[in-house]
Amino acid sequence: MFDVLIIGGGASGVSCALILGSAQVKPYAADKKIALLTHQKASALQDAVFYNAYGITPGKLGKDLMEESLQHLAQQYPQVQQIDKEKVMRIEGNAGNFNVTTNKNTYTAKTIVVAVGSAPTFSIEGLMQYVAPHPKALPEKNRIQLTNTDHKVDEGIYVAGTLAGWRSQVAVAAGSGAAVATDILTEWNGGIPAQYHDSTRS
Repeated sequence: MFDVLIIGGGASGVSCALILGSAQVKPYAADKKIALLTHQKASALQDAVFYNAYGITPGKLGKDLMEESLQHLAQQYPQVQQIDKEKVMRIEGNAGNFNVTTNKNTYTAKTIVVAVGSAPTFSIEGLMQYVAPHPKALPEKNRIQLTNTDHKVDEGIYVAGTLAGWRSQVAVAAGSGAAVATDILTEWNGGIPAQYHDSTRS
């Protein structure tokens, strides 16, 4: 069983995985099992080119950023399992014991982070009751969100990125995923606010 299963290999999902992986030097996170389902068949990120994103070299292609981010995660935090080429079809169960069925396998997880895009083609069974119109997208785009309060959809279920109701900017999506990760770290730390920073300070 995974402690956290992140669904989606875009900016918000990978950002969440990076923060969780980095914090595993802390006692409250050391034994946690984390996985990322990297399937992201179609997204705005894949077609993007960046000139206005903090920390990203101008002219960087979104598809290259996605590939490099997954490589970064694998190299820096290999304990975070990456599951490739599997699409989530259904989620069943409750917090602490979810069954996540893909087109190839079934996984169990205590907590789920849904970090796929806000396209109206969203069709994960077990989450459809949370679907609502996106509050910050043009109506003609027909975008959706999962209803949430500060990224929390229900007990054990978080949402990140545009599907959480945020606008489609890579910096916003990455920050959303990081915010979810710190909320999860805070849960693991017994409710004491938690985050993890690397530093050059001694």
